[in-house]
Amino acid sequence: MGWLFYTDGRVKTYVDEREEITRLCTFEGETRKTELVKACKVGSTWYAAARVTNLDGTAVEDATYVTDADGSITFGAVFLTRYDDGCWGYKDMEESAGPNVSRAPLGLIELLSDLKNPDSYAQDWRQRCRDWAAIPDYQEGDKIRLATPVTLTDGSTCQIVTATHYRRGRQKRRCYRIEETGGLVRLSRASLAGSELLSSAKVAASPVLAEFLAGQGG
Repeated sequence: MGWLFYTDGRVKTYVDEREEITRLCTFEGETRKTELVKACKVGSTWYAAARVTNLDGTAVEDATYVTDADGSITFGAVFLTRYDDGCWGYKDMEESAGPNVSRAPLGLIELLSDLKNPDSYAQDWRQRCRDWAAIPDYQEGDKIRLATPVTLTDGSTCQIVTATHYRRGRQKRRCYRIEETGGLVRLSRASLAGSELLSSAKVAASPVLAEFLAGQGG
């Protein structure tokens, strides 16, 4: 499905968007009904978990999802959104259609029904969401080894960096100091996937904590 834009100005705020996502995930047919369980916005993308139940109370049978204990199934949906000349628009995809964006929070992923095919597009999408959520939130002074070297604009590469920051006006922005050169580089969150913490700034600042953690490791 392509993009659908609203030209009547009904969607202008976050609250308007949430209400519209709720409406889009809530409908009733002759035999089934669907209702929104949870919706989260990450960047400009909305992620939703929607539950399907049979109106007659019988268990839902589906080729993609394992029926839950209460007879329902819950699937994931992705809504790409943007504003164009003041008009809000969206493009929706069900998780089994193989959406590219994959930053749904774990709390939403955990609400979804199990999948019958372990090699499906939906299973791959869920794993990519889990992988994204697993990227560490490094602290100032943490020394890190990236999973793969990052190529810089001058053609050089870096793999071991230390989390630090620089200031632009009153804003404090995260960057990383390159081990080999001492230069600073901005890294995307995606480039930190699979990275390894070599040393923690918190441990270095606290000899007592360092001794405790060393004992735990032994």
